Amino acid sequence: MASIMTNASALTALQSLNATQKALDTTQSRISTGYRVSQASDNAAYWSIATTMRSDNQAMSTVSDALGLGASKVDTAYTGMDSAIKTINQIQQKLTASYGQTDASKEKTQVEIKALQDQLKAYADGATFSGTNMLSVNSGATATSAADVKIVSAFNRDATGAVSISTIDVKVDSIKLYEAGTAAGVSKGILDADRVGATGAVTATAQNPTLGAAAAAGDTYSVATMAIFSGTTAASDTQIADMMKVVDAALKDMTTAATKLGAAKSSIDLQKTFTSSLMDSIDRGVGQLVDADMNKESTRLQALQVQQQLGVQALSIANGSSQSILSLFRG
Repeated sequence: MASIMTNASALTALQSLNATQKALDTTQSRISTGYRVSQASDNAAYWSIATTMRSDNQAMSTVSDALGLGASKVDTAYTGMDSAIKTINQIQQKLTASYGQTDASKEKTQVEIKALQDQLKAYADGATFSGTNMLSVNSGATATSAADVKIVSAFNRDATGAVSISTIDVKVDSIKLYEAGTAAGVSKGILDADRVGATGAVTATAQNPTLGAAAAAGDTYSVATMAIFSGTTAASDTQIADMMKVVDAALKDMTTAATKLGAAKSSIDLQKTFTSSLMDSIDRGVGQLVDADMNKESTRLQALQVQQQLGVQALSIANGSSQSILSLFRG
């Protein structure tokens, strides 16, 4: 039936053309954005997952920066510790050389030892990075221990969606060289702690030796302040022997502290590598969910453009059917 009120062929052609145009718009959007899922309406589930993972990746990027900052802090402390170890070895050499010397020679050696002690303090005070110093600390008038240095190492999200932060902790109390805190019970640093001359063990009870006398049981020395000559009096050889034991014990503690710093640095480096690999893995996973396949979209675009042209021609033919009806009424 030929009708001028309803052109069924034109309506069908128009619907087909509109569908082609919609598909063409979708393909052009994918090509221009590079995403198959660029908004929630494209695929709500994939968009939600991708948005969450992108947020996590941004947090991990911050973690990576924090690890870099933490590595610098530990590197600075290690450099200071390493320099201090070399200097305390020199003090040990001076003490060894002074054993059996005359008082006049001990007086001269004391000048060198004092210079080395000052250098130790300078190394510790200078080992500061971004306001953090792990070697020369001040725990204040109330704290009995130095606060740990916490380095953010991971951003975690569990199966329920809850997030948490992991840290690499550096126990400053076990590596500090000097402690300026005044609280009762606060532990001193490796170099300013009082040590029993006979064993080199750290003690909370100080017993100042009588310089020049024979070493007495319970005499204590501190690497930071020990002297083989004071005023007009030189230390006895037995006292120098005790000082050597104290220095050797401090050296062992410093070596242990350097090992802890090295282990922390190794942990930070491993975590940085893992975080970088994890971020790349998440990027790939998100890409598989939402990225457009440009090869496929290019092929689809060409096909839809041809289909659009054919649709326009079909609509034109359908609209021309009304003209054939008019010819029926011409005489």
